[in-house]
Amino acid sequence: MASHSFFLLLPISLAVHATLNHAQAKHCFIEAIYSFGDSIADTGNLLHEGAAGLFAPIGSLPYGETLKKATGRCSDGLLMIDYFALNLNLPLINPYLDESSNFESGVNFAVAGSTALDSSFFVQRSIYTPVANSPLGVQLEWFKTHLNSTCSSPTECARKLERALILMGEIGGNDYNNAFFQGRTIADVKSFVPLVVQRIISAAEEVIDLGAAQLVVPGNFPIGCAPSYLAMFTTANATAYDADNCLKNFNSFAVYHNDHLQAALEGLRRAHPRVTIMYADYYQAFMYLLNHAADLGFDEGSLHKACCGAGGPYNFDINLMCGLPGTETCTEPSKYVSWDGIHLTQEAYRVMAQSLIMQGFAYPNNHFQEQWKC
Repeated sequence: MASHSFFLLLPISLAVHATLNHAQAKHCFIEAIYSFGDSIADTGNLLHEGAAGLFAPIGSLPYGETLKKATGRCSDGLLMIDYFALNLNLPLINPYLDESSNFESGVNFAVAGSTALDSSFFVQRSIYTPVANSPLGVQLEWFKTHLNSTCSSPTECARKLERALILMGEIGGNDYNNAFFQGRTIADVKSFVPLVVQRIISAAEEVIDLGAAQLVVPGNFPIGCAPSYLAMFTTANATAYDADNCLKNFNSFAVYHNDHLQAALEGLRRAHPRVTIMYADYYQAFMYLLNHAADLGFDEGSLHKACCGAGGPYNFDINLMCGLPGTETCTEPSKYVSWDGIHLTQEAYRVMAQSLIMQGFAYPNNHFQEQWKC
């Protein structure tokens, strides 16, 4: 059986082919993946709901162009969840709303544009959500409905979940993005953080109560490095930028969220000592990618530019998103970190997944790496 590093380094067409041929061997400790989250993990749910607004282009090329097919993924190709599945010798995890799919190896409940907090929270604060929101609470209900339809008893469900990996996100990013993009201040949005973190923790509690034994809870990205933030909050004040040319204040906000989340996870671990609860450090994994970009094959001159966009210094315009008339796509997405200014390229997601699995950007490290033994 191939090792995990084999799949991480294969050209994607060969990796998918190898996975489809070997997935049913079931030689890994983990036999299924259940995923919650937003566009970082959505493999097609929003497309089945009906992508509209900013997300309307995800149902057609250039989205998915590296796969030669638009799949509803917000990238030119695969996402981190796909690489996690590949490295566990599992088939790619199908979206819950594709009723024709095979769910024997898990289900993906993530929906692009989703928030951790319920829609009513944003309505009360006059914050517009750009898609029909399927927040974490809705995804949890889908999860329970799925279990009820596939298990004859709670005991059977718990037994099924013992050898499953639960990915609790990334979720929460849109709670903040929607507010920031509509002019809310960092001080204002900071007040959301305890509520977002508590919602993630309570969701984790729910799946643990159902029998989950291995959870991965990701943190937020360094949003101050994203072309969307760099374009929308550009400033002539040089001190606003760090040595990586990222916006300091927004990265500090991401750290603020991540610190609160990690502290809450410590409490969750104490409450459930027999459950493996891992923190996936998307922030540091991304910064590793950024700081080693040339060695990893990325174009150093395009680290803060979207591959697909409408021009400008960051190739990003919130009113002219990738795929709309007037936008263009770079010739080599694998040389770019950002796909559309908000989401990453397949190659960036591959490197991120590799860093999380093999280079210690998940805590506790020994627990995370233990899950990938096949």
